[in-house]
Amino acid sequence: MTDVLSAPLVVEFPFTRSLGPVQSAFLTGLRERTVLGVRTDEGTVLVPPVEYDPVTANELRELVEVAATGTVTTWAWNPSPRRNQPLGTPFAWVLVRLDGSDTALLHALDAPGPDAVHAGMRVRIRWAATRTGAITDIACFEPYDGAAGLDEPAPHDGEFTDPVTGIVAAARLDYVHSPGRAQSAYLKALAGHRTVGERCPACRKVYVPPRGACPTCGIATAEQVEVGPRGTVTTFCIVNIKAKNLDIEVPYVYAHIALDGADLALHGRIAGIPYDQVRMGLRVEPVWAEGTAHPDHYRPTGEPDADYDTYKELV
Repeated sequence: MTDVLSAPLVVEFPFTRSLGPVQSAFLTGLRERTVLGVRTDEGTVLVPPVEYDPVTANELRELVEVAATGTVTTWAWNPSPRRNQPLGTPFAWVLVRLDGSDTALLHALDAPGPDAVHAGMRVRIRWAATRTGAITDIACFEPYDGAAGLDEPAPHDGEFTDPVTGIVAAARLDYVHSPGRAQSAYLKALAGHRTVGERCPACRKVYVPPRGACPTCGIATAEQVEVGPRGTVTTFCIVNIKAKNLDIEVPYVYAHIALDGADLALHGRIAGIPYDQVRMGLRVEPVWAEGTAHPDHYRPTGEPDADYDTYKELV
């Protein structure tokens, strides 16, 4: 049996979004050490504010200012903080109902240990030294035994100088990926400049990359079949937007390629031909970059184009 591969995998990208008037006012307010909520038609004050009532779906625009002090409603202890969490030492995740608000805000509480945390304890905001208009402008909450804030929120027009209109949040997921028996064999074959699929014992179709089971019949596959290396472009797109950290000049072509002997098209970049000359039916072959375990791109073979009937089921 083929040894199953395993490797770390990181999926990381910046998430960019624009802000409406309510979220813009809320985040800009945090930059100015002001916490804003929004009042619903029934008089409930929501913090963090939302643009539409979660009960009635009515649009909400009446902003109010609440206190920087509040009460813990529930909590959970975090003994091992992870990368990019609010604090580098053990802390509590808490839901805090700020004075003047009817809902709770999730954030971190800096406390010496779980015995120091309880529902009903009084806390206040510890503001970050440098604030940019983000939820991280609240560095954390800290225990507080001073006077209570005002229970009645004050009206606020939401107007600030240089308002925050958009945010960029870095999204990152860390995995340890195990591709399984079938894909492990496929990847090991690629390292030897070979492409291997698996044949379904029922319908006899050959799938590349293999998944260990036929997607049509639902039957386990085990018979390995070497395909290609040449293939046919079944369909394609022209890429005109340059990807970050990808050293490929635009425009370029990305295509679905049906390798000879395969019953499923895989995707790859087409090079060695002007982008506007790539076409369905173009015959191509892989080009392997030195030291890599997969084709860098596919180039034309110089053969006549394949007849549409030979690949129409793979479009």
